Amino acid sequence: MEFNGIVGGMADLTRLSNARSRSISAENPTGEPGMGARCELEQGSAREAARDLGKGWKVNPYVVIPPGETKELANIQGPGVIQHIWMVPTSKGRNSIIRFYWDGQETPAVECPVGDFFASTWDHPVQLTSLAVCINPGIAYNCYWQMPFRKSCRITLEDIGPENVMCYYQIDYALTEIPEDAAYFHAQFRRVNPLPYKSDYTILDGVRGQGHYVGTYLAWGVNNGGWWGEGEIKFYLDGDREYPTICGTGTEDYFCGSYGFEDPDTHDRYRPFLTPYAGLHQIIEPDRLYSSQFRFGLYRWHIVDPVRFQSDIRVTIQALGWREGGRYLPLQDDIASVAYWYQTLPAAPFPPLPDKDYLENV
Repeated sequence: MEFNGIVGGMADLTRLSNARSRSISAENPTGEPGMGARCELEQGSAREAARDLGKGWKVNPYVVIPPGETKELANIQGPGVIQHIWMVPTSKGRNSIIRFYWDGQETPAVECPVGDFFASTWDHPVQLTSLAVCINPGIAYNCYWQMPFRKSCRITLEDIGPENVMCYYQIDYALTEIPEDAAYFHAQFRRVNPLPYKSDYTILDGVRGQGHYVGTYLAWGVNNGGWWGEGEIKFYLDGDREYPTICGTGTEDYFCGSYGFEDPDTHDRYRPFLTPYAGLHQIIEPDRLYSSQFRFGLYRWHIVDPVRFQSDIRVTIQALGWREGGRYLPLQDDIASVAYWYQTLPAAPFPPLPDKDYLENV
């Protein structure tokens, strides 16, 4: 993907460009040239640590968001493209909500609990190494989705929890012309707990416009014993109703694994895996006291195989295990997801996020 010299591959790194690199952080909240590290000592979030050094010495490395308040992290005038986001919030669970607004739209194109947006749930962050998202030691969230905008980009973080949220962040972007056929990045969170019996789980619905689906993150809490991943994923495209155009053959198959993600040597445990495009990066095992079930984190990035749609898309997945007699068992599991896609504007409004108590995961 290239935006007048903004490139996505090493083969293009030799090419010159008229794009202008910028970066927003607590130390330069506007991203303007020459405006970094200018916070006065008495106004800095780390003023005590920097008291012997003064202005210019890591005075303001993070922001504090009080309970119930929303902090605007970025307000950029375009045209331009977000290239990388690094973020370290201190909030627990799903107590922080990140939102992105493109070109002055009143409804967000991205609305997710911040951990889920970066493919991390359950308050047990683990290493994730992929092309689109990385979680590195120290609970450092990173994403590399290219996010073009023509007029403006606005990013906010809301604290819906009972405590202050400290947030370290850096948003790297370039100011550059955007091609006419570049679409806008979207991401939507959903959660159902428990899934009603014999119901499909909906990952995405209500999308109107032209675009392409580029990724799925699932946080799956199993409420039954036994294998849980027989369910098929389905993509309903451009007017599909009862039957889909694309139908997978099983949950582990969609996430590019097989045979229940078993360790092929021992056959007595799950084996995590991380690849550039797909993985089972998170496995939380039950213990004898409080952890009552297996919980998983899985990702599938359609970077080289985006699912194209011309007018609409709906994505569902089944939750299926096995019951006696070699029959499928429809499961009633705790499933949450983030769908990632690009599309034209304006986009249809998202379903309302559940309230804090329903979002909570332990």
